[in-house]
Amino acid sequence: MLLLSTLPAPRLASQISPGPLSRAHAELKGTANCVRCHSGGRNALSAQCASCHKDIGWLAEQARGFHGTPEVRAAACASCHPDHAGAGFDLIKWPEGSSERFDHRRTGWPLAQSHAEAKCTDCHTGKYQTGPAHARAAKPGGGKWTGLETTCTACHEDLHRGALGSDCRQCHDAGRWTTTPGFQHDTTGYPLTNKHAAVACDKCHLTAAVATRKDPSGHLIPVYRPVPHASCTNCHRDPHAGRLGETCTGCHTTRGFQQIDRSNFDHERTRYPLRGKHATTRCAACHGDFSTPAQKQPPSGTCASCHKDVHNRTARLASTGEDCGTCHTVSGFTPSRLTLAQHAKTKYPLEGKHTQVACAACHGKDASPKAEARWGSARVVLQPASATCRSCHADDHGTQLAARPDSGECSSCHTLAGWVPSRFDVAAHAKLRFPLQDRHAALACAACHGSVRPGLPPLARTAAMGRVPFRFRIPEVECAACHQDPHRGRYASGGALPVVGGCAACHDARRFRPAAVEVTTHADYGFVLEGAHRATPCLACHETIAPAGDSRPALIRQAAVRPLSLEAPTTCAECHKTPHGGQFASRDDRGRCESCHSADHFKPADRFNHDRDTRFRLGGGHERVPCNRCHPTDVTIAGGVTLRYRPVSAKCESCHAGKEAR
Repeated sequence: MLLLSTLPAPRLASQISPGPLSRAHAELKGTANCVRCHSGGRNALSAQCASCHKDIGWLAEQARGFHGTPEVRAAACASCHPDHAGAGFDLIKWPEGSSERFDHRRTGWPLAQSHAEAKCTDCHTGKYQTGPAHARAAKPGGGKWTGLETTCTACHEDLHRGALGSDCRQCHDAGRWTTTPGFQHDTTGYPLTNKHAAVACDKCHLTAAVATRKDPSGHLIPVYRPVPHASCTNCHRDPHAGRLGETCTGCHTTRGFQQIDRSNFDHERTRYPLRGKHATTRCAACHGDFSTPAQKQPPSGTCASCHKDVHNRTARLASTGEDCGTCHTVSGFTPSRLTLAQHAKTKYPLEGKHTQVACAACHGKDASPKAEARWGSARVVLQPASATCRSCHADDHGTQLAARPDSGECSSCHTLAGWVPSRFDVAAHAKLRFPLQDRHAALACAACHGSVRPGLPPLARTAAMGRVPFRFRIPEVECAACHQDPHRGRYASGGALPVVGGCAACHDARRFRPAAVEVTTHADYGFVLEGAHRATPCLACHETIAPAGDSRPALIRQAAVRPLSLEAPTTCAECHKTPHGGQFASRDDRGRCESCHSADHFKPADRFNHDRDTRFRLGGGHERVPCNRCHPTDVTIAGGVTLRYRPVSAKCESCHAGKEAR
C-alpha cells in the first residue's frame, strides 16, 4: 500500500501553502517566514497585522475612520485583506468591489456635494496625509488610504486666517467656497441692503477702522466682529460736519446718497414695516401719487394684494391655497424657502438623493409657446410628471429590459438612495437562468456583465446596451464558458468519459479544489472506496492531481492551466506489490489479492478460510497453531523473506517427526 510518507517532498510542501503571497509581502516568501505572521494561533493573525501596520492599529484603538468602526474592529484582517491570493493581488477586497464604489459613509465621514464628485486620489495623496495615523504607517510615505483628517483646514487654506474660528461649516458647505449657505448677513446685527449688498466684504472688515492685525505670514486678518455700525459715520464721512445731526437715515437710504427721502417718513411705525426687497421699492410702486385712500393705505394682508400669481395657480401646495409666503420671503423670489417637510405634502415627497437635488433640476422653465398659459408668466414647471422614474431619468440600459413585465422600471433594481449599489440581489438573480451561489455570489456584477471583463472575452458595445457599459443577458452559463477545463473535455458530454452533470458533478461554486467527490459518491466512478481506501489521500491514487506551482483553474483568457487526467489503477496488484511471489498463480483465481484480503487491512487475511480454500482442514490442536509453524520462511520467494504457503506437505510426520520416540 502506498503511504503518504512516501510522497516526494515538493508535493507535501504544496499542500501547506494556500497560494503565493501578494507582491507587497514578497519579503515574507518562504516557509521559514510563515511564523512571522502565523504564530500564536489563528486568532492572533490580526494582532500580527497590526504590529506591522501600526497606522491601522492606531485607528482601530482610537475608534477612528473605517477601521475604527465596531463592525471592522470585530472582523479578522484576512476577511478583507487575503494575502495568499496571488502576486498580482493588491491585498484589498473592497466591500463594494472597488475603491471607486466604496461607501464612504463606512468611515464615519460621508461625502457630500463637491466631495462626492472628487476622485479618491484627489484627497488620498501625500499632500493631505498629515494626521497621526500617517506617522505610524508601515513603510515610508505612509499608507495610501490613512492619514487624512476631517477638519476643513486639514486640506483647505483658511482665507480668514483664523478670525472666524476653525469650524468652516458654520458658513460654508461642501459645495463652493464662493457661496456661504450657512451665513446670511441678515442674521447679523446689520442686514445688507441696496448699495451695501454690493460692497466687497474687505471694504468693511479689512480697514483701519476695525483695528486689523497681521498673521505670522504678514497677511492682514479680517475683523468680523465687533464691527462698529450703530451710526453711518462709523464707515462714512459726514459731509455736513454734524450740522444735521448724527442720524443720517433721517434723509438718506442705502439706495444711494443722492436719493433723499424728502418726506423723512419712518415706515417702521406703520402696520407694514418694510423688509427685504420691500425696503428698496419705490414709494410710488405701492402708493402711486397718494391721491386716493387705497393708495394711502394699500391692502397688505397677503402677497396677492400686490403681486400677481405668476404661477397660474399651479403653486397651490397640496391644493390648500397657501399664499406666496409659503415659498418666498420679502428678500426675493429666489431662492425658494419651501422645506422638505412642506414638499412632503405634495404629490411627490422627496426622499433619498432627491432631497439633495436643486429645485431647478426638476422645476425648470418651460420655453414652449403654450408655457405661459399653463404655468403662468414665470413659466416654472411646478408640477412635473413623476409617475415613473423615466418621467425624469433616461433609460441608461437601452432596450435590454424592455421585455420585462415592468418594462425595465428603474425602481425594480435601484432606490432613491442612489443608482449604486443596485438592490438586484442574489435572491433575484436566482429567478434567472443562472442562480448565483457561493463564490459567484461574491463577484461584482461587472465581472460578468461589464463591457470590460478581466479574464473573459470583452462584450461588444451595442446600441441596445444604452449609455451604461453593462449587458444583462450574457452568453456564458456553462462552467467551461468562463473557466478553462483542465480535463480538456474528457468528462463533458460527448467526451471520452462523459459524466452526468458535467463540471457540477465533481465541483461546486465554492472552490475548484478539493472536488466535491466524496467517499460515498466515489462508487459512481466504478471504484467503491472501502476499508483503508476510505482514508487514502486522493493523490495517492490519482497522481496527476498533485499540484505543480499555481495550478488553480483560471478564466479562459488567462494563462493555460496544466492538463489533468484522473485515471487511476483499479486492481490490487497495480498498486500493491505481492509478497507471495507466484505461489498462488495456479489457483483458479490466479492469486487475486481480494480472495484472501479485504480493503480493511492486509493482516490478518480475513477472507481466507483454511478449511474451505485448502485441502488441509484445521481441526483439534491445529486450530491454534501459528501459520509460520507449518509454513516455513523461504528467502527465495519474491526476492525476499516470506512464508511458503504452497507447496507444503500435509503428512503428519512432516511436522511431527520423532514425537512418539519422545
